[in-house]
Amino acid sequence: MHYLSTRGQTKPHTFSEAVEAGLAPDGGLFLPETLPSIADKLPAWSKLTYPQLAAEFFTLFAPEISNAEWHQLTAEAYRRFDSPDVAPLKKITDQTYVLELFHGPTLAFKDFALQLLGLLYKRQVEKTGKRLAVLGATSGDTGSAAIHGCLGRDGITIFILYPNGRVAPLQERQMACTGADNVFAIPIPGTFDDAQRVVKDTFGDTAFANSVNLSAVNSINIARVLAQSVYYLWACLKLPESARATAEYVVPTGNFGNVLAGWLAQQMGMPAGSFRVATNQNDILHRFFTSGDYHPSDVHPSHAPSMDIQAASNFERFLYYILGQNTERVREVMTQIKSGAPFKIDLPKTSLRSTRMDDDQIERVIAEMWQDWQYVLDPHTACAFTDMAQDRVSVVLATASPAKFPEVVQRATGSEPTHPSLEVLKSKTLQTWPLNAEVAEVKSFIREHIRHGTNA
Repeated sequence: MHYLSTRGQTKPHTFSEAVEAGLAPDGGLFLPETLPSIADKLPAWSKLTYPQLAAEFFTLFAPEISNAEWHQLTAEAYRRFDSPDVAPLKKITDQTYVLELFHGPTLAFKDFALQLLGLLYKRQVEKTGKRLAVLGATSGDTGSAAIHGCLGRDGITIFILYPNGRVAPLQERQMACTGADNVFAIPIPGTFDDAQRVVKDTFGDTAFANSVNLSAVNSINIARVLAQSVYYLWACLKLPESARATAEYVVPTGNFGNVLAGWLAQQMGMPAGSFRVATNQNDILHRFFTSGDYHPSDVHPSHAPSMDIQAASNFERFLYYILGQNTERVREVMTQIKSGAPFKIDLPKTSLRSTRMDDDQIERVIAEMWQDWQYVLDPHTACAFTDMAQDRVSVVLATASPAKFPEVVQRATGSEPTHPSLEVLKSKTLQTWPLNAEVAEVKSFIREHIRHGTNA
């Protein structure tokens, strides 16, 4: 299987090449040239453990890696999760299930992809002998999960940009208190979208990217999206069989990668009724799915900081499909969006809908879920609990542990959520490398520190 760019001006890549590159050289995002059919495999897959399911799924997308090696990789990737199910599906009511995606090392759903991606990077370094400079932007959880996937790995130096003062304090501590000298946590002024712009423009300088062997850790990396498809399959196969074909998956999302992963699984043959994009008050995706209008506005800090985004990275992949895989049209639209001009489309019929929630509603929902069901939500997952479907089962994706957002949760429930791994961080000293949101400055920093770090 080969991987093509959404913008159509990059040669086909293998899975390993696409993972190493992250962003396609033409600025587009990689997608499989065809999506495999998995419907006939689901009965056998229902008997597998989570690591086994991930291995069988990835074997379809990367034939250059043997099935046996995939099983080794996924067993190692999910070894450090603190639930035997890896992604437990909890029944709250007859109509509502919660898929808990916060049992990994950094207590967020990003661990599912980034523990595996760190191992794929390690494999790539061992196979090629080339060191990697891993670069990403984060609104909170991606950065800590990426760092912990690459922590201390020989031949890998990781640089994570994040908006200064706009991630939760414990999210920042997970990035900046590792003590590892192959990790650089870089606060910049502005918003996540500023950090993301710098990352994309840095990759856009292909001569620089090649000179330092730059690789993308954001959800622009196709391995990230595919790894997230696996937990939809897992949830589907854990549901009562009678509920699978109509179930609605409710997905808190800002960058669109999490919900795209489920939608792609449906296109491959996973039974599902619909997907609901649950946004916070920075609701560009909600506005798009209700009106067809994609028009960025100002980002307002919220109780759900990982969703404080206006430039959704994975939106381009979805555009590619709804524009009939017309790469020329994708290029036109992405140029228009980058210029800041609004984009309007007559939306084709899809299985996606959307909702939004402001900060007052988030606190109210956390309080009500605790009072009614003794279940504690983090602020991002709380955004899912509105306009719940009445005629079908809903599967809410719980994206982070409430312990990462103690202030909001304590106000709503009356008690502070804690986790041992986070308590340890509170006494550690932050180590950060503040930079301006300037491409030249970031490139200079990478050049200097990839030479002088222990892995350089």
